[in-house]
Amino acid sequence: MLIEQIQGNIYETPLPEGMHIKAATIPSDQLVKRIQRVRTDHDREVGIRLPSNAPDLKDGDVLYREDNNAIVVRVEASDVLVIQARSILEMAVVAHSLGNRHLQAQFFDKDSEYAAEVMVVQYDHTVAQYLDSVGVPYERQARVMPKPFRHSEHTH
Repeated sequence: MLIEQIQGNIYETPLPEGMHIKAATIPSDQLVKRIQRVRTDHDREVGIRLPSNAPDLKDGDVLYREDNNAIVVRVEASDVLVIQARSILEMAVVAHSLGNRHLQAQFFDKDSEYAAEVMVVQYDHTVAQYLDSVGVPYERQARVMPKPFRHSEHTH
């Protein structure tokens, strides 16, 4: 089976009652790939070939829907550090230090699922050591991120 377009997202438009859902679990770093092969929890191989202008895959995307069956993307939880600085100055220093490492970050406010203003980065033991050394509060968690972490092109 070859998928060439996404047919919606179950969090935006729920599937009808009684629909049999097969999950295709994808690691977060694979969500940016336009061409890939995935396997469902029912051991069915699915090819994905999306156009270059297609948005990144995300949790809940419907890859296939016919009759009473659907194949839906499930994103594997990422190992992340949730950093909750105590002040804007502390967060600025941390963001600057991590930015110098070209580490991708996502930011959330108190109205988010974190219920606090936080910066979330992929887990890295050197970042955890840095945060420990400067005394900035953080927590290591497994989270399904709303967007994949991207590595940006960079030159000096």
